[in-house]
Amino acid sequence: MGPVHRPRRLRSSPIMRAHVRETHLHPSQLILPVFVREGATEPRPITAMPGVVQHSLDSLRRAAAEAVELGLGGIMIFGVPTTLDATGSGIVDDEGILNTALRAVRSEVGDDILVMADLCLDEFTDHGHCGVLDEQGRVDNDATLELYAQAAVAQARAGAHVLGPSGMMDGQVGVIRGALDRAGFIDVSVLAYSVKYASAFYGPFREAVDSTLTGDRKAYQMDPANRREALRELRLDLDEGADMVMVKPAMSYLDMVREVADHSTVPVSAYQISGEYSMIQAAAANGWIDRRAAIEESVLSIRRAGADTVLTYFAAELARWWREQNG
Repeated sequence: MGPVHRPRRLRSSPIMRAHVRETHLHPSQLILPVFVREGATEPRPITAMPGVVQHSLDSLRRAAAEAVELGLGGIMIFGVPTTLDATGSGIVDDEGILNTALRAVRSEVGDDILVMADLCLDEFTDHGHCGVLDEQGRVDNDATLELYAQAAVAQARAGAHVLGPSGMMDGQVGVIRGALDRAGFIDVSVLAYSVKYASAFYGPFREAVDSTLTGDRKAYQMDPANRREALRELRLDLDEGADMVMVKPAMSYLDMVREVADHSTVPVSAYQISGEYSMIQAAAANGWIDRRAAIEESVLSIRRAGADTVLTYFAAELARWWREQNG
């Protein structure tokens, strides 16, 4: 007699595999991160991230309109200013590049897609850290929170539906939520970067935002070796009022995506970051992997691990492929 159980029956044809598929990718589950450069008159390619650009305001509007047309769930905007200072004052300036871009995108797409804002000082400080520095050159957590509160109100005023505080300051979610509520922005949501590791895979992002950072961010981003600490960070952000939470990076931390998904009471996102994107692009360019298959598998793995939504630079391309397959 042959085997009693034959799992291969459920893999025997494309239609059978589709029928029993447990995890699916849909454009609405994807969030497109984008960069906008102050003063740019045309898109500027990012060498370390082939296919990704620093947008001008005009090209950003077009990218946002395309994201709507493709049915993406959101667009996360990062600003790249030309003037930096010690306190990152450009992030609270209503005429700064990020707030200007938020207004431009909202005027273009209205409420047809979630317009999200990165809320962090690193792109705006001349030292490249995610907060202001004290006299010893360390990031001052509580002084930074005051600026985060101001930035949150400025970004909400500019039209952001969702704010993404990514600096890993203690208490940041509670301070931002309080500032938004006091200013009357009770419907603006907070996507907390609850579990953000000090990863080696952020490298290409440094070029994307013209980072001035020297040294590292290990004093405030999480140690890659730690698991229990992530669940503590998650609980704190939930207690402070996070509407959604994020794990970053994604592919190197799929175990943590699963842990957070198992313990979170709110939707979970994961960010397929620049280095994860660039590795796939580089391997595909060398003919070592099937590019489309690798992209689809990589993002599917993040969804399978438990992410409700995925931030990925492949979002628009994945949405086009989905449309080809589904009409």
